[in-house]
Amino acid sequence: MIRAKRDRHSLSDAQIDWVVDAYTRGVVADEQMSALAMAIFLNGMEPGEIARWTNAMIDTGERMSFADLGKVTADKHSTGGVGDKVTLPLAPLVASYGVAVPQLSGRGLGHTGGTLDKLEAIPGWSADVSNARLREILADPGCVICAPGADLVPADKRLYALRDVTATVDCIPLIASSIMSKKIAEGAGSLTLDVKVGSGAFMKDAQTARALAETMVRLGKDSGLATSALLTDMSRPLGRAIGNALEVEESVAVLAGGGPADLVELTVALADEMLTKSGVDHDDLAERLADGRAMDTWKAMIRAQGGDPDAELPRATHTEDVVAERDGWLTETDALAFGVASWRLGAGRARKEDPVQAGAGIELHAVVGDKVSAGQKLFTLHTDTPERIPRALEALTPGFTVGDDEPAERASVILDAVK
Repeated sequence: MIRAKRDRHSLSDAQIDWVVDAYTRGVVADEQMSALAMAIFLNGMEPGEIARWTNAMIDTGERMSFADLGKVTADKHSTGGVGDKVTLPLAPLVASYGVAVPQLSGRGLGHTGGTLDKLEAIPGWSADVSNARLREILADPGCVICAPGADLVPADKRLYALRDVTATVDCIPLIASSIMSKKIAEGAGSLTLDVKVGSGAFMKDAQTARALAETMVRLGKDSGLATSALLTDMSRPLGRAIGNALEVEESVAVLAGGGPADLVELTVALADEMLTKSGVDHDDLAERLADGRAMDTWKAMIRAQGGDPDAELPRATHTEDVVAERDGWLTETDALAFGVASWRLGAGRARKEDPVQAGAGIELHAVVGDKVSAGQKLFTLHTDTPERIPRALEALTPGFTVGDDEPAERASVILDAVK
């Protein structure tokens, strides 16, 4: 099989079924799967191979079903970015319309933040929810954000860890099968994908992002899962907060009818897509955020998972401001630079077993398009370990620019759609 893929041949269904199962059981060695993953990375897969690989991964574990829940179910997945806290306001917003949202989420690695890390900044909140308890929470209040169980696509847990240390993560067949195997196995009625494009995303340009989106949408539809995707801008951070507790605070602001315009725009667009696919009539979504109904669902969800939605969030013990050195316009905030800086402050992890600091991260007091003055505070760095600040500044400083000319206004955070 390694030789076949090395020499640009397609793998048969039987070969794919065998190797995915055998690797999950430990029969195929890590060094062999590493070689096969690199061959796939270099030479790609045909659509039929990707579909079979995805199904073979699903077959290594359980398939969930919510058919007896008595509610329509909808799911959303983001390919990851910087400041991307959309799941937090989105799940309760959609659930406030009576749609059940089983949001099985992950932790951050490297410069991209993890939804579970963010929510664990809330005192008492737990990511671990049994299948029985998950169904109870989906019945009322209607949404749950939690870690997937050990029996959901165990092949992906092994293969992802291997890809992470062999430089084979950013490969469309392997990304698509990793994401879609878990989402199909989750058993929701529909799926909306948020495929990020730009420096802070896995897909750096619109062409490769669209190819990934089209592959995932096709996999979903072929399996009977109503699937669509939005391509969204990750050339700059989303919102004005990066880091776990900071992003929870900003999410609560959105649920209170405020928050940054780009974050609200994306939350509303994804909610509209999820509700439309669910066949649910919906009124003005921004109004639903402002009138408190989505906030009520948020608080009920946090309490259902052991958290206190009214508790004070953790604060970092040290802060350092970054100020403008001249008058001008803020013309660039590179998402990757801000993500790496936040990670170095302690908001993220280099290895999956590393701890994270709940209060670490970056506040953006100015965003691209703002006019600034010399000495004005642009960003605030937060950390419990001030010795990290110089390395964080090393990453951050080349990632923002103050120039003479006002930059063109971004028309929308949403770049394209695949349906």
